[in-house]
Amino acid sequence: MSQITMYHNPRCSKSRETLSLLAEQGIEPDIVEYLKTPPDAAQLEEILYLLGLEPRALLRTGEAEYQELGLDDAGLGPEQLIQAMVEHPKLIQRPIVLANGKAALGRPPEQVLEILR
Repeated sequence: MSQITMYHNPRCSKSRETLSLLAEQGIEPDIVEYLKTPPDAAQLEEILYLLGLEPRALLRTGEAEYQELGLDDAGLGPEQLIQAMVEHPKLIQRPIVLANGKAALGRPPEQVLEILR
């Protein structure tokens, strides 16, 4: 099986559930605690491409930073939204699993199983 990477936040229940689900499958992914080691803009662009999502769809709209930074402004372009996530990684939806040249958002955690086949 190819390399599997998980963008993980240990404090997030969905992230912990996804990690447990992978462990049940006998998979130990490379863990990136993205709050400590955030992805750069190029990595985020690749993740978004693999997920098939626009930057706005990867934003956690309930975070205080979302409102404080005015990210609900429909006039903001993809580059601005990606830069906001680079500078404030707490805004990135989680967990994200990369495997087999694909990506999945673990919401719900079972979604990651699709890319492991």
